[in-house]
Amino acid sequence: QVQLVESGGGLVQPGGSLRLSCAASGAIREIYSMNWHRQAPGTQRELVTTITSSGTTNYADSVKGRFTISRDNAKNTVYLEMRSMKPEDTAVYYCSAVVSDYRGSIKTYWGQGTQVTISS
Repeated sequence: QVQLVESGGGLVQPGGSLRLSCAASGAIREIYSMNWHRQAPGTQRELVTTITSSGTTNYADSVKGRFTISRDNAKNTVYLEMRSMKPEDTAVYYCSAVVSDYRGSIKTYWGQGTQVTISS
């Protein structure tokens, strides 16, 4: 089994910054893409950003220039640096990872989510 544990959520004022972390552990042979998603109340979960094992990144238009995804492959950890935050960034943020385990199975695993609230 593989577990993803997120941390770093909280309450931030508009214009502020926050850093999320997501650490993967368990029977991991290789992690392919690592991703951040978010879901605001009454909306569908959306993909915010993704990073491949080689470091290629992609961002939703709504966060380009404000959010930065990075990963530490030695620690099986992905980070999300969020700056110039807006009230519309308020959501539960989830990480996901596409993982190959020691049996050769490839699955997508999800973290439990962390609340991010932007409010004055």
